[in-house]
Amino acid sequence: MNDRNEENLRELFERFISSKEVESRIEDFAKVKRILDENPALEPAPELIAAIKSEIAETIRRRKEHTFRRIAYKMAPVAAVFIILASVSIKLYVRDSRPVKPVYVRMIPLEVWDSENITADDMDLAVLTAELDGLEVELTTLESGEDRGNGRSAVSELEMDFVAISNDIWEG
Repeated sequence: MNDRNEENLRELFERFISSKEVESRIEDFAKVKRILDENPALEPAPELIAAIKSEIAETIRRRKEHTFRRIAYKMAPVAAVFIILASVSIKLYVRDSRPVKPVYVRMIPLEVWDSENITADDMDLAVLTAELDGLEVELTTLESGEDRGNGRSAVSELEMDFVAISNDIWEG
């Protein structure tokens, strides 16, 4: 035993037993070490080592196989999504050779188009026309200066009303 190990062993023994007993315990420890050095342990048989190695190799192979399957099961849904997206994309971008028929949407019924006064027959158009006429009267009144209020704020209000009506017209 080298000096450093003997010092460490002495410090350890002194924590648990008295100083008188420390020397005898260190001598006992040295004897045990000498006996173990003189009588080394037997090595296992080569067949046992080969069996242990083959068992370890089989365990590693099973773990790799299990890991591969787990990854494959996680990747399968992702691959399926990509395949579906690819097939849908191809279907969308393949052009049909048949001529395309235009689709017409009528916002105003045919009966209204055939009449002489469209705004009178369609209630929505009648309301919008009445609002536009009212705004036109207000605008001409403001421009002529007949109204005593602040002309700029009134014009701004009219512009906001025009925008609101315009949005109503386009939204349907």
